[in-house]
Amino acid sequence: MFLYEKKLQYPVKIKNPNPAIAKFIISQIGGPDGELGASLRYLQQRYSMPYNEVIGILTDVGVEELGHMEMVSAIIYQLTRNLTPAEIKKAGFDTYFVDHTTGVYPQAASGVPYTAAAMAVKGDVLADLHEDLAAEQKARVTYDNILRLVDDPDVREPIKFLRAREIVHFQRFADAMRIAQDRMDCKNFYAVNPSFDTRK
Repeated sequence: MFLYEKKLQYPVKIKNPNPAIAKFIISQIGGPDGELGASLRYLQQRYSMPYNEVIGILTDVGVEELGHMEMVSAIIYQLTRNLTPAEIKKAGFDTYFVDHTTGVYPQAASGVPYTAAAMAVKGDVLADLHEDLAAEQKARVTYDNILRLVDDPDVREPIKFLRAREIVHFQRFADAMRIAQDRMDCKNFYAVNPSFDTRK
């Protein structure tokens, strides 16, 4: 059960709409390393995780990623509000607009719709946690790329906040990995892989 606080984790107050920016920021909703996939991945990985402390980390981070999706959606909405047809065409936002008007649709910057294939859940402690560590780094790189392309401080500040949280999530999953390794029966972590007897 989740409790919903009716405010964004970090304020989003964009004065100047800019659909050209929204076209690539939308990747952090439905792109391969976006917040939708991250939240679903962590919340679903909980069910096969045998360690309560790690379940807690997956839950905390998964719920926070839902809040990040809310922030990115607010950014996209504010960047695309009250557009004229001329502004839509000039920004190259027309193809998106035809399909979705200015609704926040989960897709990558390339236009590829969100797919559950981005939601990696293996059911193996180490495989899932390695996936989570990599996912946080990929999300951080995506935010780095957005910051390279955006100069509007109203957009940059919430994006910088989101980037910083990806780093914290990476650290939390590193803690989860240490907890899991300490708790696992097998201590033979060659390249951090447990031994597996194929004769059984």
